[in-house]
Amino acid sequence: MAQRPELQKGFLGPQPKFAESGLTAVSHKDAEINLDGNKVEVKIQFSKAVKVTANLTNCAKNEELPQHVFTQTRGDVISFMASLPEVGYYKLQIFALLLPDESKTLPGVFNYLVNCTRISNGVITYPKQFAQWKEGCYIEEPTNLDPNSDLSNVKFSAFIPNAKSAAVVADGSWTHLENNGDGLWEGKVNLNPYRFKDAKITLNANYGEENKFSTLLEYRV
Repeated sequence: MAQRPELQKGFLGPQPKFAESGLTAVSHKDAEINLDGNKVEVKIQFSKAVKVTANLTNCAKNEELPQHVFTQTRGDVISFMASLPEVGYYKLQIFALLLPDESKTLPGVFNYLVNCTRISNGVITYPKQFAQWKEGCYIEEPTNLDPNSDLSNVKFSAFIPNAKSAAVVADGSWTHLENNGDGLWEGKVNLNPYRFKDAKITLNANYGEENKFSTLLEYRV
């Protein structure tokens, strides 16, 4: 059994800027989370326009794991999904900044300590998230791309508010997605040719500026 790390007084739970930023813990009000598995989804509700990010750190190794935490937004709820690669304790730290503040530094607003007691699910490597992804976007599928699986007919389905068009770009090859209403963009892409080549697969959106697409998510296969 992993030993619980020593944490400085006041580290766990909501920090001074949490309520000030219009945030409320929804799924996990207790800052210590004991898992009978290796996946967790923490949900935070917001009442003000805010940008957020999260850090996941393996306590024993003091190693940050950005590829194992994923942030997305649906309605007024921000979800932080974590896939823990091994048994032990992890710090899940949430950072937020009220818009339209242009500061490059987001203050910490809530800190969790997660105890993973067993590996019950395959370890997920999430796509890299870019700034505009965190402005209200949510993906239904895929949350990850496993090169060991069949990737011949991968369905992409994502809510991208305010997008004028959206596309998946696989190693330079474009597939435009269809707008199925209410900001939902969908389409199917054959990614089999790129498996095991460390190819870059990106989800991109155009917000009205001619021929300019912003990268939202970046997968590797």
